[in-house]
Amino acid sequence: MKPFMDQNFLLGTPTARTLFHDVAASAPICDFHCHIPPKQIAENKPFRSITEAWLGGDHYKWRAMRIAGVPERRITGDASDLEKFEAYAAVVEKAVGNPLYHWTHLELQRYFGVEEPLTSRSATSIFEHCNALLDDGMRPQELIARSNVRLLCTTDDPIDALEWHEQLSVRNDSGATILPAFRPDKVLNPADADYAAYLENLKEVSGDTVGSFADLKGILVKRIDYFHEHGCRLSDHALDTVPFARTDESKLDSILNGAASGKPVSQESLVQFRTALLKFLAEEYSRRGWTMQLHIGAIRNINAPMFAALGSDVGCDAMNDLPIAAPLVGLLNIMSEDQPLPRTLLYCLNDKDNYALNVIAGALQRDGRASHVAMGPAWWYHDQRDGMVTHLRNLANVSMLSEFIGMTTDSRSLLSYTRHEYFRRILCNLLGDWVENGEYPADIELLGDIVRRVSFENAYRLFV
Repeated sequence: MKPFMDQNFLLGTPTARTLFHDVAASAPICDFHCHIPPKQIAENKPFRSITEAWLGGDHYKWRAMRIAGVPERRITGDASDLEKFEAYAAVVEKAVGNPLYHWTHLELQRYFGVEEPLTSRSATSIFEHCNALLDDGMRPQELIARSNVRLLCTTDDPIDALEWHEQLSVRNDSGATILPAFRPDKVLNPADADYAAYLENLKEVSGDTVGSFADLKGILVKRIDYFHEHGCRLSDHALDTVPFARTDESKLDSILNGAASGKPVSQESLVQFRTALLKFLAEEYSRRGWTMQLHIGAIRNINAPMFAALGSDVGCDAMNDLPIAAPLVGLLNIMSEDQPLPRTLLYCLNDKDNYALNVIAGALQRDGRASHVAMGPAWWYHDQRDGMVTHLRNLANVSMLSEFIGMTTDSRSLLSYTRHEYFRRILCNLLGDWVENGEYPADIELLGDIVRRVSFENAYRLFV
């Protein structure tokens, strides 16, 4: 029997162990997509408890707790921090096979030196132990430094003033470069009930009016330039479905003005508006050398009572299953009509589409640019062992695994950086299996270079 999650956890061969311990373990982290609030990093305040640091915004944990029947009061409600922690411990001790089990114990081991499993019996003592360490100065910037993060991108709306990023440019002891990423989802959704209010916010931050589609584009150019001046080199779009439809600018003016006055927007008009705005945005990204991320295929907020009570991003989203290959190819070709397609990363929440996306990406390369269009990391429900292995095998089969950009936390918790370790162990184990099975030579120098590239260097090159 192997020891529980020891130094060789998930490393089944000598080659895997050599690659991880000698190469992957010490590589820095480039976390180019996460949801950590820049305010939390800039203020660098101590955490109230391990519950705030660990459970405060982690909808992966909330989802598991609801499935296990934990009352909402002990998840997001008014229960004490100890009650919430004990409730999570009672769930995680039964989470055999769930990635939360591995994530939880990697975080406890790496940040708090806790080697014993988290159970109902050990919950109180582990709670007190972790809190004592947090009280001893384990603040957000120290956690980033301890995680060996070289670069971190937050997720920011076009109307954000980026004042926390400005503060971090003056005072930042994390050792990481912390940059904004441009996420204009709200401006792309004129069917949203709050769209008129959002346009007012855009007008306020820009000082311009929004009477036409051309006005909207002008404001977005200003905001993109503002983000660029603050170091942004990355955009991000959540596309629950892939829009693909052409229309003329007069129709776009009508859609925009209707939405601004609170009129309903038809599905046809919504697709036309999104296609045109995404085309424009892609051209602006291309002009500035940005990378564009497309996160495709979620159905969001499907639990109506929970959405009414708590809002979005609380663990009540699911996978979509609409066909995406043909509209995505159409959209990407529209995006590249007047400017070269920007460097593009594709993500899909439904793994039935990931093979197709890999093949599409491979057909859309630019001369002399490695992986100009490529798959992003295994995303959301797939950033676990089986999902990552499938993702890596697909990349190896129809793309170039050596060009892969690795892992992101996609998290709201600063304790989630062990997910990069988890990914690197899985990567090294897969490579080790191929070597031990005689499918690839035991060239540790060459394999080590691939591991370094996938773990850090390929992602970091998006910014340098």
